[in-house]
Amino acid sequence: MALTDGINHQHRPVALVTGAGRSAGIAASVVLTLAQTGWDAGFTYWTPYDERMPWGVDPEAVTQLSSQAAKYGAKTTAVEADLADPHATAGIFETVERELGPVSALVLAHCESVSSGLLDTSTESFDRHFAVNTRASWLLIREYAQRFQGPHGTRRIISLTSDATVGNVPYGASKGALDRITLAAAQELAHLGVTNAIDPGPTDTGSMTAEIKDAVLQATPLGRLGRPQDCANLVAFLCSPDGGWINGQLIRSDGGIS
Repeated sequence: MALTDGINHQHRPVALVTGAGRSAGIAASVVLTLAQTGWDAGFTYWTPYDERMPWGVDPEAVTQLSSQAAKYGAKTTAVEADLADPHATAGIFETVERELGPVSALVLAHCESVSSGLLDTSTESFDRHFAVNTRASWLLIREYAQRFQGPHGTRRIISLTSDATVGNVPYGASKGALDRITLAAAQELAHLGVTNAIDPGPTDTGSMTAEIKDAVLQATPLGRLGRPQDCANLVAFLCSPDGGWINGQLIRSDGGIS
């Protein structure tokens, strides 16, 4: 059920979901699940990131995501945006608002993720992780708050985080900083609605090696890998009126691996 309190019920509320450039990713699953539960969705993607990652570009992802969401009655708009650019934020919101209307829920599912440790992380990579995972998220939250319209408590901010550390230092450190920003927003922006961070744990989005899959299966009490739909289901719940009493939490939805 969509969060529609205080919104014209003739129109679907609008979610902005970042990082939906891959059909197998969590963000794409979030877009489709929100579409099923009554939302329209704007979403971002960035092709150059996928080009330099092992999984490569998913050329049909954006059009397929929009067409699949349309089957549930959802309108969508896709915005290609380099979130390392601090000037990109306003343009993203302007496009989504022009095409779909004011944003009611902000779901931060984008990331820069390159595995490296303390000794082999480059300064450039470290800075890029913080620019994308931390600074861009702060700027998106800030832009969202500045554009806030609607009754007290009717909006949602959800960030996707990680407890990665060993061998994944710049990613884990930048996500740890995102946690702090999210928890601050839950207090400073309480008039908007509720704000939470989700740690979905190891999720099979097609990029895990066989060795990683085996290790995760052995470490997870539930005996399976995380699926993008697991996180998407929780996002949809938090975006519904039923999720309106959960605020300022780091929610570990990881099958018990933590």
